[in-house]
Amino acid sequence: MALTYRALGLLLTYPSDELRAGLPDIESALLADPALPAPIGKALSRLVATLAAGDLLDRQEEYVWLFDRTRSLSLNLYEHVHGESRDRGQAMAALLELYRQHGLELAANELPDFLPAFLDFLSSLPDEKAASLLAEALHVLAAIGERLHKRGSPYRAVFGALTALAGQVPDAAALAALLDEPDDDPADLAALDKQWAETAVTFGPGEAGCPKVATAAMNPSSPAATA
Repeated sequence: MALTYRALGLLLTYPSDELRAGLPDIESALLADPALPAPIGKALSRLVATLAAGDLLDRQEEYVWLFDRTRSLSLNLYEHVHGESRDRGQAMAALLELYRQHGLELAANELPDFLPAFLDFLSSLPDEKAASLLAEALHVLAAIGERLHKRGSPYRAVFGALTALAGQVPDAAALAALLDEPDDDPADLAALDKQWAETAVTFGPGEAGCPKVATAAMNPSSPAATA
């Protein structure tokens, strides 16, 4: 399953010539994993076809519009939990230390809560532990997936695949709390300015909207981190 996590992470990286060159291998790895149901495999193939087709600049613009300019679709997981509060920095520092304990060193410009980096980390773990950590962030992933689905984005397939790999359904209350947050429109600049100026919404452990990955998986001494 390690190849599957890595392949899904690559599909969520900024489109490039290098990514396009690797798409056939990425698709083959995903379709070979029996943990991914056939409908999800077909959806992933559609995403691969989309990324491979047309002008690369168009694919890059679509990516930036979705994941960089739309805060509610951010691939930085803790942004959905801690916003820009001090808690996010503390959580990322703990996650970075967890990565280092398992031999993963990030590049200087990489954030540890960036989803492709997290999936790369999961690819280095035993399947059971990786699925457990993935499940702790599942309602955040499900919220992003639902918003992509509403936009008709083929990237939705990646989040369907991650739900399948976790082997669980997201916590309904936590998912509802995240979906109640504004789903911003990057074209509405006035609304975006207002949203970024507001105090970040944070959630304490055990409250709806706070994935356990922000507590257990980020604490090297927790059972999830040391299992």
